[in-house]
Amino acid sequence: MSNQFDVLWLNASQSLKGFDLPLLQYLSKHLLIARWEYYQTKDEASSIDTAVTMLYDFLKSHDRPVNLAGHGMSGAIALMFARRYPQRVRSLALLAVGSQPANTWHAHYYQQRTLLPLSREQVLLNNVRMLFGNQPPHTTQKLMAALDRDLDESPTLHSLLRLVNFPKGGVVMPMFVCGSKTDPVVSPPELYDWRHLLKSEDTLWECAKGYHFFHYFYPQQVGDQLLSFWQRFTQDSEPKTNIKTSQANTPSSDGTVRMGK
Repeated sequence: MSNQFDVLWLNASQSLKGFDLPLLQYLSKHLLIARWEYYQTKDEASSIDTAVTMLYDFLKSHDRPVNLAGHGMSGAIALMFARRYPQRVRSLALLAVGSQPANTWHAHYYQQRTLLPLSREQVLLNNVRMLFGNQPPHTTQKLMAALDRDLDESPTLHSLLRLVNFPKGGVVMPMFVCGSKTDPVVSPPELYDWRHLLKSEDTLWECAKGYHFFHYFYPQQVGDQLLSFWQRFTQDSEPKTNIKTSQANTPSSDGTVRMGK
């Protein structure tokens, strides 16, 4: 990967990374964007600290602070990194990250498993509807499989035994926070709770709809907001990058998820 890019997009969810692609493809028309991925095997202990340390190892040779961005758990990792290594981050963009960063979809899953007499499969089905809205049966099955895999591979610290909270707070660098009015994970009240932590140069924006993966359903709308924010911090804005698009999921105008092969 080139050492020169305008934005570094984090991904710690291998089975869900396709939902970032429509937004990344739109952004790549306007600036250089690179994607850093963290992959955790089933035999490894879940650790946010490990992901943060590995990201530092990647960026320590970079000659300038970066614009860092991520969605959900990946955004929470970006937030933790920005707090620990502020000198490495020029700006921070968080999508579907609540004021309590540990409140990911995984936390909602384990809450349902604890409180409701439902099987893993039944709760995964509930979460597909919660995160994506009503989808065709074949798409629902694929989404359930993707969420099931993410429970094992994402570096979440939640489990059936306990739910974990992260320290609340902001960051010293400019920050962009966005969510969706129809996101049941980072609901509007939790998104608005960021207002108590924002600085004058920070931005809080809400997408009208799109559930938890609103950036998948509305990539241009979200992308334009991000570009407006980054214009203040990115010097080079020429479109000159390509992003791998294998196994991409393509949004449709009727809100249906189209899963790649």
